[in-house]
Amino acid sequence: MQALAQALQNLGDWLTLHLTMWILVGTGLYLTIRLRGVQFRLLPAMVRSILSSRSGASGGISSFQAFTISLAARVGIGNVFGVAAALILGGPGAVFWMWVIALVGMATAFAEATLAQIFKVRADDGTFRGGPATYMWLGMGSRKLGVLFSVLTIATCGFSIIMVQSNAISGIIGPGSSVNASKEVTAALLFVLAAPVILGGIRSVARVTEWMAPIMSVVYLGLGLGALAVNYDRVLPALEIIVESAFGPAQFAGGVTGGIMAALINGTKRGLFSNEAGQGTAPNAAATATVAHPIQQGLVQSLGVFVDTIIVCTMTAIVILSAGSSVYTPGALDPSQAASLTQKAVVSALGGWAEIPMALIITVLAFSSVLAAASYSEVAVNFISPKKGGRIFVRVLSVVSTVLGALATLELVWNSVDVMMAIMTATNLLALIWLAKWVSGALRDWESQRRDGVKTPVFVGKNNPNLPADVKTNVWETPAS
Repeated sequence: MQALAQALQNLGDWLTLHLTMWILVGTGLYLTIRLRGVQFRLLPAMVRSILSSRSGASGGISSFQAFTISLAARVGIGNVFGVAAALILGGPGAVFWMWVIALVGMATAFAEATLAQIFKVRADDGTFRGGPATYMWLGMGSRKLGVLFSVLTIATCGFSIIMVQSNAISGIIGPGSSVNASKEVTAALLFVLAAPVILGGIRSVARVTEWMAPIMSVVYLGLGLGALAVNYDRVLPALEIIVESAFGPAQFAGGVTGGIMAALINGTKRGLFSNEAGQGTAPNAAATATVAHPIQQGLVQSLGVFVDTIIVCTMTAIVILSAGSSVYTPGALDPSQAASLTQKAVVSALGGWAEIPMALIITVLAFSSVLAAASYSEVAVNFISPKKGGRIFVRVLSVVSTVLGALATLELVWNSVDVMMAIMTATNLLALIWLAKWVSGALRDWESQRRDGVKTPVFVGKNNPNLPADVKTNVWETPAS
């Protein structure tokens, strides 16, 4: 099992360094330029979109609910466990590269969410479905590519990502923790909690994540800011170390492999896992929202990347770095210690009372990510076949993966998800480059309406002069849709 884990790590590192990193950053830069820095100049509009996105679902899923589903996947173990793993494996400099991935990734997230909305289709139950598979089919004219991506999504989300999240829960409440529950007990508990929600389908997931993810994220931010307040004099030095380590000598970068390459590789991998920009998972949630214009959801999802990495991940990193050498020393920790590193850092600042709340927060965040990943799998199988049997299969798979992840070894689940995400991301990014003209056209349409004084722009997919062609669905035929 250890040999398999090592082989997967080697493959994941190679894919990241030679494929994912270049396509991910390159696509983000290309979209940033083509969309005229949309993630920076429309940041105020992103905030306004969130504040007004809870209504207008008309029996479907609101823009806010779609946002919380994707936020549930983003603000999870990647922010707590993933950042800790990046610091252990790549040193403080890995955080800098997480920032880079996030800033260019905001444009990528904007593009993929917008495309998901443009090419979404209406399901039999009245809700919307869509995502990379659908825009590969309707936008690129390749259903086969869409089916391939759907298979990758089911394997990545329904299996690997869910296993990572449940494995992290097992690490935080399992043997040796303050709770000290056995892996078997943890697996049974996760089964009892996850099965009713996952088996209930996407609407069931939306109802749970709508309140779960935001509340736990706010509580986690509160504890993290409290820890930073205690160690306020170490905040600026921590930021300096992050920047210096990104370009500096090996003694700064630390990590298992050492040097700048370790920071670059692990920052890219953990940044992608944390914010999902370009991965092709969040668009599945974005497509389910009922909005007047695709750009509205693009703005919402782009802000999600900002919140995830620039705010939450940065806070986590500084909490760990400001805790001192007794908690974290570059190059001195084993990857298996990532599960409890953030918790130890918060406890060292706030005291022993914070141990149980941190365990609860991490558990709930990871659990919400399990639910989000399960919903992505269901969207993917619906694309392959609308038959009920397919939906039942992926729901059962997600529940089984939740149980298996709690029992599996840490290295195996993390390394497997890195490989799967690299392949999945590369496929989606190529589609984004191909379909960029649709994103820029939709943005022109939205901005022209805003300039004309329209408070809430409405999208029409037929005979729209801003688009390269008519949208091949009936969702956007009239302003009323």
